Amino acid sequence: MPPRWSRIPDRKDSDYRRLDDRMTFATHVPLFAAVNSGIWFFKILNQTDWSWAVWVTGVWAAILLAHGIYVFAIADYSDPVVATPAPATGFKPREKSAKSSKG
Repeated sequence: MPPRWSRIPDRKDSDYRRLDDRMTFATHVPLFAAVNSGIWFFKILNQTDWSWAVWVTGVWAAILLAHGIYVFAIADYSDPVVATPAPATGFKPREKSAKSSKG
């Protein structure tokens, strides 16, 4: 069962961003494990010379490590600073004049 969120999900909410990033990482880990175990299972079963399997596993593990470091150590989940709107330029659009109705 997926986790419940008590509020309307919004990427501007720091708690939601943190949870979303951690759930994305939690999906990345088993996908890495499943795909790489499948690659190595068939490599060993068929006794093939798949030299690329080492590269796939190594590069993906490095990406997974970087993803984990970002989510758990680097990411800033503080509330975003709201930019103040630019001052008005003085341009004012014309107001539509009301048409008079003839009876």
